[in-house]
Amino acid sequence: MSFAVLQEKINAKKNPTVMGLDPKLEYIPKHILDEVTKEFGKTKKAVGEALFRFNKGLIDACCDLVPAVKPQSAYYEMYGLDGLEALYKTVEYAKSKDLYVILDGKRGDIGSTAEAYSAAYLGETDIFGIKRKSLDCDCLTVNPYLGIDGIQPFIDDCKKYDKSIFVLVKTSNKSSGDFQDIIVKSGKTLYERVAQSIVDWGNECKSEYKYNPVGAVVGATYPEQLASLRKTMPSTFFLVPGFGAQGGAADDVKPAFDENGEGAVVNSSRAIMCAYMRYGDGRDFGERAREEVIRMRDAINEVIGK
Repeated sequence: MSFAVLQEKINAKKNPTVMGLDPKLEYIPKHILDEVTKEFGKTKKAVGEALFRFNKGLIDACCDLVPAVKPQSAYYEMYGLDGLEALYKTVEYAKSKDLYVILDGKRGDIGSTAEAYSAAYLGETDIFGIKRKSLDCDCLTVNPYLGIDGIQPFIDDCKKYDKSIFVLVKTSNKSSGDFQDIIVKSGKTLYERVAQSIVDWGNECKSEYKYNPVGAVVGATYPEQLASLRKTMPSTFFLVPGFGAQGGAADDVKPAFDENGEGAVVNSSRAIMCAYMRYGDGRDFGERAREEVIRMRDAINEVIGK
């Protein structure tokens, strides 16, 4: 199963973290921007090249340390076709470096639309009678709030293509409780009800590996809920956002892991990508990102006993 592959990569590198790749022009060092505008002018093509060159530099600097990367699709979509090309090139380059790729798209719809989303990111699409992959990710984040109609196509492709999904449960943003903490008919919160559904959906995909391919997104900014959910979701792999720039620390993410220090991966984006900003002009952005990855790895490993 796909999460077994992720855990193997985590174990090999002794690092339960994922590097978020959420580039914006203001995050990219000036020397890269100068290079691309000299070559392509102040065009969308230059933007796409800047995004990819920045990502490539981060991957080159950290690929021996991190088991996975997580590009957030919105940061590419806002720059149009050239941004999307940068996303495709980033995924392909990360895969060439043997990294596990989680696309943070938070997709959610029903019926044939959900099938189309799943085909785009996890499966294959029929093109003139030939099955082809579009964006060959290992895993995709999805939104559960349309119920099983919006999840089943992704589960089906997880089984068919050996992929995985992370389903939103308790997100790291401050206003998550506006809806996620509402008490529903069962007497549980809405996020707890979603968590139970994820357990049920995951039971469809039982394998020899402990963790099934239907994972959960649970934010580092809510450590008590994280601890409670780990107890009620023993076979669910966790993606834990909110570390670093959003305020989550190593002690906060500890409850996400099982008794063996496994079953979770912790994301950090801006704290890694923008680490160079504390030091200089950014020509050493890869080195500074690498230092931040090592700090994050060591802090988490200390609290989980790895």
